[in-house]
Amino acid sequence: MDMWKFYDVIHRPHVVCNPTNEKKLARLVDLVRLPTAARVVDIACGKGEFLIRLAEAYAVRGVGVDLSPFFIADAQRRLATRAAHAKITFTQMDGADFKPDTPRSLALASCIGASWVFGGHAQTLDALLGMAEPDGWVIVGEPFWLQEPPDEYLQALGLPRDAFGTHAENVEAGQRLGLDLVHTLVSSKDDWDRYEGLQWLAVADYARTDPDDADVPELLERMAKQKSAYLKWGRDALGWAIYVFRCPPARGTGCESRQ
Repeated sequence: MDMWKFYDVIHRPHVVCNPTNEKKLARLVDLVRLPTAARVVDIACGKGEFLIRLAEAYAVRGVGVDLSPFFIADAQRRLATRAAHAKITFTQMDGADFKPDTPRSLALASCIGASWVFGGHAQTLDALLGMAEPDGWVIVGEPFWLQEPPDEYLQALGLPRDAFGTHAENVEAGQRLGLDLVHTLVSSKDDWDRYEGLQWLAVADYARTDPDDADVPELLERMAKQKSAYLKWGRDALGWAIYVFRCPPARGTGCESRQ
Protein backbone atom coordinates (compact mmCIF):
# COMPACT_ATOMS: atom_id res chain seq x y z
CA MET A 1 0.00 0.00 0.00
CA ASP A 2 1.29 3.44 -0.88
CA MET A 3 2.66 5.04 2.30
CA TRP A 4 1.11 8.44 1.65
CA LYS A 5 -2.27 6.90 0.88
CA PHE A 6 -2.10 5.05 4.20
CA TYR A 7 -1.37 8.23 6.15
CA ASP A 8 -4.06 10.10 4.24
CA VAL A 9 -6.72 7.50 5.08
CA ILE A 10 -5.87 7.21 8.77
CA HIS A 11 -5.75 11.00 9.25
CA ARG A 12 -8.88 11.99 7.35
CA PRO A 13 -10.83 13.01 10.50
CA HIS A 14 -7.86 14.91 11.95
CA VAL A 15 -7.32 18.65 11.79
CA VAL A 16 -3.93 18.27 13.49
CA CYS A 17 -1.97 15.17 12.50
CA ASN A 18 -0.35 14.57 15.89
CA PRO A 19 -1.55 14.11 19.48
CA THR A 20 -1.92 17.85 20.11
CA ASN A 21 -5.45 19.07 20.66
CA GLU A 22 -6.70 22.21 18.94
CA LYS A 23 -6.84 24.25 22.16
CA LYS A 24 -3.14 23.66 22.70
CA LEU A 25 -2.41 24.58 19.10
CA ALA A 26 -4.33 27.83 19.63
CA ARG A 27 -2.24 28.46 22.75
CA LEU A 28 0.93 27.93 20.72
CA VAL A 29 -0.20 30.49 18.15
CA ASP A 30 -0.90 32.99 20.95
CA LEU A 31 2.47 32.36 22.58
CA VAL A 32 4.68 33.32 19.66
CA ARG A 33 3.30 36.88 19.24
CA LEU A 34 4.77 37.35 15.77
CA PRO A 35 5.01 40.75 14.10
CA THR A 36 2.81 41.34 11.07
CA ALA A 37 4.25 39.80 7.87
CA ALA A 38 6.85 37.77 9.75
CA ARG A 39 8.55 35.09 7.61
CA VAL A 40 8.03 31.50 8.74
CA VAL A 41 8.44 27.89 7.64
CA ASP A 42 6.75 24.70 8.80
CA ILE A 43 8.60 21.53 7.78
CA ALA A 44 6.38 18.44 7.31
CA CYS A 45 3.38 20.75 7.64
CA GLY A 46 0.69 18.07 7.25
CA LYS A 47 -2.66 19.69 6.48
CA GLY A 48 -1.22 23.14 7.13
CA GLU A 49 -3.27 23.97 10.22
CA PHE A 50 -0.45 25.65 12.15
CA LEU A 51 0.59 27.87 9.24
CA ILE A 52 -2.98 28.80 8.40
CA ARG A 53 -3.61 29.82 12.00
CA LEU A 54 -0.43 31.91 11.98
CA ALA A 55 -1.65 33.59 8.79
CA GLU A 56 -5.05 34.28 10.35
CA ALA A 57 -3.49 35.70 13.52
CA TYR A 58 -0.45 37.60 12.23
CA ALA A 59 -0.66 37.78 8.40
CA VAL A 60 2.64 35.91 8.23
CA ARG A 61 4.46 35.15 5.00
CA GLY A 62 5.52 31.56 4.89
CA VAL A 63 6.10 28.19 3.37
CA GLY A 64 4.76 24.80 4.36
CA VAL A 65 6.47 21.73 2.92
CA ASP A 66 5.45 18.10 3.10
CA LEU A 67 6.17 14.93 1.13
CA SER A 68 2.54 13.82 1.11
CA PRO A 69 0.63 14.93 -2.02
CA PHE A 70 -2.61 14.28 -0.11
CA PHE A 71 -1.71 16.57 2.79
CA ILE A 72 -0.41 19.32 0.50
CA ALA A 73 -3.64 19.25 -1.53
CA ASP A 74 -5.66 19.36 1.69
CA ALA A 75 -3.59 22.27 3.01
CA GLN A 76 -4.10 24.21 -0.20
CA ARG A 77 -7.87 23.67 -0.03
CA ARG A 78 -8.00 24.81 3.58
CA LEU A 79 -5.92 27.89 2.82
CA ALA A 80 -8.19 28.85 -0.09
CA THR A 81 -11.25 28.55 2.15
CA ARG A 82 -9.95 30.33 5.24
CA ALA A 83 -7.17 32.71 4.18
CA ALA A 84 -7.22 32.96 0.42
CA HIS A 85 -5.16 36.15 0.29
CA ALA A 86 -2.51 35.00 2.76
CA LYS A 87 1.07 34.94 1.53
CA ILE A 88 1.45 31.25 2.29
CA THR A 89 2.72 28.61 -0.11
CA PHE A 90 2.36 24.86 0.36
CA THR A 91 4.87 22.77 -1.57
CA GLN A 92 5.36 19.03 -1.94
CA MET A 93 9.03 18.41 -1.24
CA ASP A 94 11.47 16.78 1.17
CA GLY A 95 11.79 19.12 4.13
CA ALA A 96 15.50 18.32 4.38
CA ASP A 97 15.96 20.08 1.04
CA PHE A 98 14.31 23.32 2.15
CA LYS A 99 16.62 26.30 2.56
CA PRO A 100 15.47 29.88 3.20
CA ASP A 101 16.71 32.47 0.74
CA THR A 102 18.99 33.80 3.47
CA PRO A 103 20.26 31.68 6.38
CA ARG A 104 19.05 32.65 9.85
CA SER A 105 16.38 34.95 8.41
CA LEU A 106 13.06 33.49 9.58
CA ALA A 107 11.04 34.67 12.55
CA LEU A 108 9.85 31.10 13.17
CA ALA A 109 11.01 27.68 11.98
CA SER A 110 9.05 24.61 12.98
CA CYS A 111 8.92 20.87 12.46
CA ILE A 112 6.15 19.36 14.56
CA GLY A 113 6.29 15.59 14.66
CA ALA A 114 8.65 14.70 11.82
CA SER A 115 12.20 14.72 13.16
CA TRP A 116 12.93 11.76 10.88
CA VAL A 117 13.17 14.37 8.08
CA PHE A 118 16.52 15.51 9.47
CA GLY A 119 17.61 12.22 11.04
CA GLY A 120 16.54 12.80 14.63
CA HIS A 121 15.48 15.31 17.26
CA ALA A 122 18.86 16.97 17.82
CA GLN A 123 19.54 17.22 14.10
CA THR A 124 16.10 18.78 13.59
CA LEU A 125 16.78 21.44 16.19
CA ASP A 126 20.14 22.19 14.59
CA ALA A 127 18.59 22.48 11.11
CA LEU A 128 15.85 24.83 12.31
CA LEU A 129 18.35 26.88 14.26
CA GLY A 130 20.17 27.51 10.99
CA MET A 131 16.97 29.00 9.56
CA ALA A 132 15.83 31.14 12.52
CA GLU A 133 16.91 34.72 13.09
CA PRO A 134 18.32 35.98 16.42
CA ASP A 135 15.48 36.06 18.94
CA GLY A 136 13.45 33.89 16.54
CA TRP A 137 11.36 30.87 17.41
CA VAL A 138 12.37 27.23 16.95
CA ILE A 139 9.43 24.87 17.53
CA VAL A 140 9.49 21.09 17.38
CA GLY A 141 7.05 18.32 18.24
CA GLU A 142 8.61 15.09 19.44
CA PRO A 143 7.66 11.88 21.25
CA PHE A 144 9.36 11.00 24.53
CA TRP A 145 9.47 7.96 26.77
CA LEU A 146 7.22 8.18 29.80
CA GLN A 147 8.86 5.04 31.13
CA GLU A 148 11.31 2.44 29.91
CA PRO A 149 9.61 0.92 26.85
CA PRO A 150 9.05 -2.86 26.85
CA ASP A 151 11.05 -4.80 24.31
CA GLU A 152 7.79 -6.06 22.80
CA TYR A 153 6.68 -2.50 22.15
CA LEU A 154 9.97 -1.55 20.51
CA GLN A 155 9.68 -4.63 18.32
CA ALA A 156 6.11 -3.71 17.36
CA LEU A 157 7.23 -0.18 16.47
CA GLY A 158 10.31 -1.41 14.64
CA LEU A 159 12.40 1.15 16.53
CA PRO A 160 15.46 1.02 18.81
CA ARG A 161 15.29 2.33 22.38
CA ASP A 162 17.30 5.42 21.45
CA ALA A 163 14.85 6.47 18.74
CA PHE A 164 13.37 8.80 21.37
CA GLY A 165 14.66 10.39 24.55
CA THR A 166 12.99 11.36 27.77
CA HIS A 167 11.13 14.65 28.15
CA ALA A 168 14.16 16.17 29.89
CA GLU A 169 16.55 14.84 27.23
CA ASN A 170 14.45 16.43 24.48
CA VAL A 171 14.81 19.77 26.24
CA GLU A 172 18.54 19.32 26.86
CA ALA A 173 19.12 18.69 23.13
CA GLY A 174 17.97 22.25 22.45
CA GLN A 175 19.82 23.78 25.36
CA ARG A 176 23.10 22.28 24.14
CA LEU A 177 22.62 24.30 20.95
CA GLY A 178 22.10 27.52 22.87
CA LEU A 179 18.33 27.54 22.53
CA ASP A 180 16.21 28.80 25.40
CA LEU A 181 13.19 26.64 26.28
CA VAL A 182 10.31 29.01 27.01
CA HIS A 183 7.32 26.63 26.99
CA THR A 184 6.18 23.06 26.44
CA LEU A 185 2.77 21.79 25.37
CA VAL A 186 2.53 18.22 26.65
CA SER A 187 -0.22 15.94 25.42
CA SER A 188 -2.44 14.12 27.89
CA LYS A 189 -3.66 10.54 27.63
CA ASP A 190 -6.97 11.96 26.45
CA ASP A 191 -5.16 13.77 23.63
CA TRP A 192 -3.46 10.50 22.68
CA ASP A 193 -6.71 8.52 22.90
CA ARG A 194 -8.43 10.96 20.58
CA TYR A 195 -5.55 10.94 18.10
CA GLU A 196 -5.35 7.15 18.00
CA GLY A 197 -9.10 6.59 18.19
CA LEU A 198 -9.82 8.83 15.22
CA GLN A 199 -7.43 6.67 13.20
CA TRP A 200 -9.34 3.52 14.16
CA LEU A 201 -12.59 5.22 13.17
CA ALA A 202 -11.14 6.45 9.88
CA VAL A 203 -9.99 2.97 8.88
CA ALA A 204 -13.29 1.37 9.88
CA ASP A 205 -15.22 3.95 7.86
CA TYR A 206 -12.97 3.54 4.85
CA ALA A 207 -13.35 -0.24 4.88
CA ARG A 208 -17.15 0.17 4.90
CA THR A 209 -17.36 2.81 2.20
CA ASP A 210 -14.63 1.44 -0.10
CA PRO A 211 -14.80 -2.35 0.43
CA ASP A 212 -13.58 -3.07 -3.11
CA ASP A 213 -10.30 -1.19 -2.65
CA ALA A 214 -7.52 -3.80 -2.92
CA ASP A 215 -5.63 -2.03 -0.12
CA VAL A 216 -8.36 -2.56 2.49
CA PRO A 217 -7.03 -5.90 3.87
CA GLU A 218 -3.56 -4.42 4.41
CA LEU A 219 -5.04 -1.24 5.85
CA LEU A 220 -7.10 -3.22 8.37
CA GLU A 221 -4.16 -5.44 9.30
CA ARG A 222 -1.79 -2.54 9.87
CA MET A 223 -4.31 -0.63 11.95
CA ALA A 224 -5.10 -3.71 14.04
CA LYS A 225 -1.39 -4.07 14.90
CA GLN A 226 -1.05 -0.35 15.64
CA LYS A 227 -4.14 -0.39 17.86
CA SER A 228 -2.92 -3.42 19.78
CA ALA A 229 0.53 -1.92 20.37
CA TYR A 230 -0.98 1.34 21.59
CA LEU A 231 -3.40 -0.33 23.99
CA LYS A 232 -0.89 -2.86 25.35
CA TRP A 233 2.15 -0.61 25.73
CA GLY A 234 2.10 2.74 23.97
CA ARG A 235 -0.54 4.44 26.10
CA ASP A 236 1.66 4.08 29.17
CA ALA A 237 5.11 4.24 27.59
CA LEU A 238 5.06 7.04 25.01
CA GLY A 239 4.46 10.74 25.54
CA TRP A 240 4.37 13.70 23.19
CA ALA A 241 5.22 17.38 23.52
CA ILE A 242 5.68 20.50 21.46
CA TYR A 243 8.87 22.24 22.58
CA VAL A 244 8.94 26.01 22.16
CA PHE A 245 12.49 27.33 22.00
CA ARG A 246 13.79 30.81 21.36
CA CYS A 247 17.10 31.91 19.88
CA PRO A 248 18.98 34.25 22.21
CA PRO A 249 19.36 37.76 20.81
CA ALA A 250 22.74 38.50 22.34
CA ARG A 251 25.80 38.40 20.11
CA GLY A 252 28.05 35.43 20.73
CA THR A 253 25.31 33.01 21.83
CA GLY A 254 22.76 30.85 20.16
CA CYS A 255 21.86 31.94 16.65
CA GLU A 256 24.38 34.72 16.33
CA SER A 257 27.28 32.49 17.37
CA ARG A 258 26.69 30.58 14.13
CA GLN A 259 27.37 33.62 11.94
